[in-house]
Amino acid sequence: MDTRRIVITGGPGSGKTALINYLEKEGYPVMHEISRDVILEAQKEGIEQLFLENPILFSEKLLEGRLKQFHEGKNCAAPVLFYDRGMPDVTAYMDFVATHYPENFCETCNEYRYDEIFVLPPWEEIYEQDNERYESFEQAEKIFHFLKSGYENFGYKIHEVPVGTIKDRVEYILNHLKNTP
Repeated sequence: MDTRRIVITGGPGSGKTALINYLEKEGYPVMHEISRDVILEAQKEGIEQLFLENPILFSEKLLEGRLKQFHEGKNCAAPVLFYDRGMPDVTAYMDFVATHYPENFCETCNEYRYDEIFVLPPWEEIYEQDNERYESFEQAEKIFHFLKSGYENFGYKIHEVPVGTIKDRVEYILNHLKNTP
């Protein structure tokens, strides 16, 4: 049986990481978000906001890391594997900042496919800015729309996860997966 690759995505501060951590605590295999690692690595090199200073380099590092996660997913023996963001997030963010990117970004997104995409909508009550999350809530709302259209442009059907407790959100996702072959 092949492992189903499930992406959890959404704008900054929408609860993705909390949801992924909950799934992991419940025993599901997950691939964690790597953008904070890329940001922290750049900050150690003296680049405060790599995405703002060099969006192409930042995005190349993200795409490379997410492709590596995709390949690592081949070793998963579980029925499902959850990803905190997928490769099309990279192009969606580039579209958000209106920055042209190399064609290989789209080629990679088209070649390496996920099975289901769940997007979390903006949720102002839980939104917080921090050292790595510099976007305003209004920007997070715009990013959400770019993410939805970005995945749809790659031919994915998007499942919008309702706002609610982590347990309710996980239940929504798991029920959908249980009822979809």
